[in-house]
Amino acid sequence: MAIQLSKGQRIDLTKTNPGLTKAVIGLGWDTNKYSGGHDFDLDASAFLVDAHDNCVNDLDFVFYNNLEHPSGGVIHTGDNRTGEGDGDDEQIIVDFSKIPAHIEKIGITVTIHDAEARSQNFGQVSNAFVRVVDEETQNELLRFDLGEDFSIETAVVVCELYRHGGEWKFNAIGSGFSGGLAALCRNYGLQV
Repeated sequence: MAIQLSKGQRIDLTKTNPGLTKAVIGLGWDTNKYSGGHDFDLDASAFLVDAHDNCVNDLDFVFYNNLEHPSGGVIHTGDNRTGEGDGDDEQIIVDFSKIPAHIEKIGITVTIHDAEARSQNFGQVSNAFVRVVDEETQNELLRFDLGEDFSIETAVVVCELYRHGGEWKFNAIGSGFSGGLAALCRNYGLQV
């Protein structure tokens, strides 16, 4: 059975799961009834950052227009433009054995595409979650339900995977940002 985490909790991934080399980071959400006339398009992204919490270059930003990190260590499986259906709406596959040595952390985020133009925000999103699944066994290792703590935010840092003592750990963040994808890019040291 998967471990259920709360905001701010940290847990070991690779030490307590020997042999874990590839993990599927599954993200899901529902949108509340909304009469704004536009569909919601939520997008998952991964920011691979160094010890200074910055991406070294644009290729360290994996998202719908850059589906794979050059190392092959992080792969976005594609953009789900509707978020309809049960289960994961988008997935990011992390192969810990291929992550370059200078990468200390992987920030997993979700943004709302064209949020400002469509008058959309995370206050209109419910049942958001992230889960980590062992790709080989398909066992769900952990789950973090984000709750309903958002109002005007258009981007969320959902979680971080980070190195500590030669192992990979998971940090349940759940921190909202205004300013969408551009604000997140600036947060991780990218020019927009």
